[in-house]
Amino acid sequence: MTRALPGGSLTSSEFLSRPGAVPTGTAPAGKATAAGVAAHYGNPIVEQHELAAGTAIVDLSHRAVITIEGPDRLSWIHSLTSQSVSHLAPGESTETLLLDMTGRIEYAVRLIDDGTELWLLLEREQASGLLQWLGSMQFALRVELANRSVDFATIGTLGQPELPVAAPHGVPLVWRDPWMNVSQGGHQYAEATRHPAASWTYSELLLPRTKLAGIAASDISVAGLLALEALRIAAWRPSLATEVDDKTIPHELDWLRTAVHLSKGGYRGQQTVAKVHNIGHPPRRLVMLYPDNTDTVLPSHGDDVVAPNRDGQDRTIGRVTSVARHFELGPIALAVIKRGTDPTAELLVRTAGRDIPARQVVIVPPDAGASSSVTVPRLPRLGSVLR
Repeated sequence: MTRALPGGSLTSSEFLSRPGAVPTGTAPAGKATAAGVAAHYGNPIVEQHELAAGTAIVDLSHRAVITIEGPDRLSWIHSLTSQSVSHLAPGESTETLLLDMTGRIEYAVRLIDDGTELWLLLEREQASGLLQWLGSMQFALRVELANRSVDFATIGTLGQPELPVAAPHGVPLVWRDPWMNVSQGGHQYAEATRHPAASWTYSELLLPRTKLAGIAASDISVAGLLALEALRIAAWRPSLATEVDDKTIPHELDWLRTAVHLSKGGYRGQQTVAKVHNIGHPPRRLVMLYPDNTDTVLPSHGDDVVAPNRDGQDRTIGRVTSVARHFELGPIALAVIKRGTDPTAELLVRTAGRDIPARQVVIVPPDAGASSSVTVPRLPRLGSVLR
């Protein structure tokens, strides 16, 4: 059974009553909007400092929360998505991807199980579509879906704030981002000596929405979405809302690190995941860009990334996906570019009628893939299926 979202649409957050709060715009940034929460509270750079130090929290109450209850919940999601979750222990966190038949990313979901319910954290715009699709795949399984977005709110942090975390079944609902390390069954393409995710101690807490007003009125330090985005970009952490388009496969974003288990099978898109990793190469790759700091104009999501040809003509080789001004690194961006682009080439970002020079740092190398660490799954012959 699928229970409809009770009440109306979510309204502006209580945190917008904080001094200096500047709300986010309503224009989409990729696949999601963040209307109703704060972009910053007057000083995004100071907010980054406090967020990185673990002393501030981020209001993410615009996000969606879905639950799956029933004894088949873990084995069911395990069979549908890219991560191994059939034995997810109460309180354990992971993330998973729902792919289409060609291996392209459709949904990215953060998961935590409390022993009774599986909690799915995702972008608001993704909730209704995912609920509808999951509902169509229930069949006779013992699972019950519910949209809990009006009951529970998400708070982000890189610390351990004392907050009234929800625990309806005795297990605190704290999702700890696995991005710090390569998950069991995963694979990292980045060749950095020290991956910047090593200091990414990010987690998301689920709180009863009834508690938000009291927290917003307290003296706890808060940071806006701009601060969180800057730290996420610096950690090379992909996001469905910005890095993913209708062609994205997990390999291009180095998302095999935490969202894909290469030894499990049976899910939609598995053939592409295994074949690209084992005998092919992803057609595009994620890079970090350092736009020239001499220009006061920051690039924008969707801006073209161009590289010079041998004949002196520029050619478009990708697009900017995320941009921020980091408190230590200055202007930074993530971009998805063609795999064959020279990793030593100085690139240009075409924005607001001008070209901004940008140095690239390789995240996914051009030779990513063609690995012998997994076996390409073989489909059974038609005759053996019909016997």
